[in-house]
Amino acid sequence: MAQKKIAVLGPGSWGTALSQVLNDNQHDVRIWGNNPEQIAELNEKHTNSLYFDDIILDHKIKAYDDLSLALKDVDAVLFVVPTSVTRLVAKQVADTLDHKVIIMHASKGLEQGTHERISTILEEEIPETLRSEIVVVSGPSHAEETIVRDLTLITAASKNHETAKYVQALFSNDYFRLYTNDDVIGVETAAALKNVIAVGAGALHGLGFGDNAKAAIITRGLAEITRLGVAMGANPMTYIGLSGVGDLIVTGTSIHSRNWRAGDALGRGEKIEDIQKNMGMVIEGVSTTKVAYELSKMLDIDMPIVSAIYSVIYEGADIKDSIIQLMRREGRPENEYIVEIKGKN
Repeated sequence: MAQKKIAVLGPGSWGTALSQVLNDNQHDVRIWGNNPEQIAELNEKHTNSLYFDDIILDHKIKAYDDLSLALKDVDAVLFVVPTSVTRLVAKQVADTLDHKVIIMHASKGLEQGTHERISTILEEEIPETLRSEIVVVSGPSHAEETIVRDLTLITAASKNHETAKYVQALFSNDYFRLYTNDDVIGVETAAALKNVIAVGAGALHGLGFGDNAKAAIITRGLAEITRLGVAMGANPMTYIGLSGVGDLIVTGTSIHSRNWRAGDALGRGEKIEDIQKNMGMVIEGVSTTKVAYELSKMLDIDMPIVSAIYSVIYEGADIKDSIIQLMRREGRPENEYIVEIKGKN
């Protein structure tokens, strides 16, 4: 693919790692953020010490705190900002852009209050005259591994196959491979909801449970994610792919995951307020837990693990008592959720 000009909105760990991937592919990359000190460090030292200790970025990657400069003449815009500010940044982009671009996002969450997926927010706030169909870039990936060019396989999902293929070509190289998918709902719900299950998996580790418990929460958590996602219109097959079980495994088993680390701290007895304060990064799984719980009630979907995590985080329930209640639930067939999926369709 010929060189493209790409604005990456959000100089966090994942935004920085994806910027390096795009730069490795010879694209003109501009990172935008609202912290002048961080922007200055990126431009002068070519480092992002808030997230990476020993990584030196290519000097060709430029950083901006002026959105109009970052967006000037770009071919594509990649949103990698927290879910809570996606709508605000999208409004700013819509007010600043003066031409049509490819719009992508690599964030993982659901908006509180509206319960909307990120692509829906972007569709609402950025007029069609300024954007393509949204492309979701998502899958099993830690920024800490991508930044050192470890092998990574993820998904580019869009309602428009040609746009998904464009993004696939934009990112793909010897260490970073993308597959296309047309199930935007499935990819986005999998990306968001796996963070909730990762909090629970971390909590089990913090409490001292082992691999048996880890396998149990990942497997049954995937069943809950699938039930809710299909009720929202997703293809159930998406959840056994990279953006489904793949992302759940990597997020629910690794110390690299801030959601897993938050859960681990919960299991060790720390308070959620202190965990959020000390993390230094947004813990999407905490806010998404509330959204997932509310959606499960609205759509009448059985999600006992999500409900238990919600009760611990938002209602102060004792975490050990919550686990006992889960274990003592009435016995059920393992594949009952498949029957529910078929019923929804």
